[in-house]
Amino acid sequence: MSLRIIFPNAPMRLALAGAIVCATGMAAGLPAIEGEVTFSKDIAPILQRSCQNCHQPDAAAPMSLLTYSQVRPWAKTIKARTLIRDKQGVMPPWFVEKDFGIQHFKNDPSLSDMDLAKISKWADTGAPEGNPADLPPAKELGGNSKWTAGEPDLILKTAWINVKSSAPDYFGELPNMPTGLMEDRYVKSVEMREENDYSGAGGRQTVGSRYVIHHMIWTVNVPGMPSAGDDFNADTASGSWPIHEVGRNADFFPDEAGKLLRAGSVLNPYSIHTHSNGRDTRARLLYGFKFFPKGYKPAQRYAPRSLGDGGNVELSANKAEQRFDAYQVLEEPTKIKSYEPHLHAAGTRMCLEAIWGHTIETLNCVGYDHNWVIVYDYDDDYAPLLPKGTILHLIGYFDTTPANKNVTDPRNWKGSGNISISNMFHDNGESIGLTEEQFLLEMTRRKDKLKWTRNDVIIGCPLCNSEPLPVNNKKAPAAAASTGAGGGQ
Repeated sequence: MSLRIIFPNAPMRLALAGAIVCATGMAAGLPAIEGEVTFSKDIAPILQRSCQNCHQPDAAAPMSLLTYSQVRPWAKTIKARTLIRDKQGVMPPWFVEKDFGIQHFKNDPSLSDMDLAKISKWADTGAPEGNPADLPPAKELGGNSKWTAGEPDLILKTAWINVKSSAPDYFGELPNMPTGLMEDRYVKSVEMREENDYSGAGGRQTVGSRYVIHHMIWTVNVPGMPSAGDDFNADTASGSWPIHEVGRNADFFPDEAGKLLRAGSVLNPYSIHTHSNGRDTRARLLYGFKFFPKGYKPAQRYAPRSLGDGGNVELSANKAEQRFDAYQVLEEPTKIKSYEPHLHAAGTRMCLEAIWGHTIETLNCVGYDHNWVIVYDYDDDYAPLLPKGTILHLIGYFDTTPANKNVTDPRNWKGSGNISISNMFHDNGESIGLTEEQFLLEMTRRKDKLKWTRNDVIIGCPLCNSEPLPVNNKKAPAAAASTGAGGGQ
């Protein structure tokens, strides 16, 4: 019989995990590995899948992990960093806590318990190379110039900027960029990356060592037409666009909800934040758009999600586990496409709950490291599907003690603000608004495809185990809740 202990206190869990690793050399709960573990047969496939996108020449990571000779000196470090699991400093940078909540995401690079067990045994047994004939085919490289979402259909480039080696943080805007589109196109994905004259030497040993653009907020509009903002529908606009941030992955939009780029539209990079990286650096931002086929029309539309607090965060000096809460009531049936925690340097963890009647579910808790901004795109079949009236509850945790390596001075009180030493508390993920008909059809589709029964507990879909009344019956939500909407009842 195995015993699993869940510690809600993030620093406590991290400290305990570190103690277990130090005492045993292997994190508790990992599966036993029979036989020899070698680089060629066992470790190289893990690195290809989850590490080499960054750990290759001219990419974000400080060292390449492509060959045995490159990886062998880092064996113990790789073991230690991967065993952190979901806290600041983990590699690969993916912070979803895996002992509860939704666990189905797109483009998830995180390591399984079996992966971690193989890495641990390999590092502890001398990191043998094994037979080179067992190596998988080499991964296609591209360094910092590679588009991870695939070659774009449209690339837009900002003006060049110059950031001196010791320049203070700067906030401002850049000139507009015409898209050049002659017809309306719907966007399947957008990827933003910084291009600069980084030489691979010097600078600060952080993610920002390569980059000088911390973030860029941007909009798209057609000159002479009013800006849509968040008041939009599928026929006129697509609401706000993803923010570029250091470490951010590409953004993919669902097949039923592409984002619209109008003919004659202009991209407006109206809020740029730059910081020095220890070298004089020339840089610009590239936007790569991939389109749906011509003639595509979305069936669903994006819905505003305003969850968090950017103006009232006040953090005490030198104190761990400081908590802030925010709420939003959904005004229509909603599918949550993505979850994107956004804190600043003092942030360590963020949780998202859904409250429906007597049902309170934690959708996800994720660790946070301000060096990496991650967008967690839910798998289409598991994205939270929430009825009108659901309360979204966001919980943020902050640590201003020396234990948080991102905090520059633990002695200082910290308040709200745009720069990293100040603080924000937001979920910048995206939601899709549904009609009642679309809501019921989506629940039916999932139940039929995944073979759910009333004995299944469906996290993030409180009505999926009920038998909702037809949508023309205004009492449908209450009736559904009374039939065991929490699942498994």
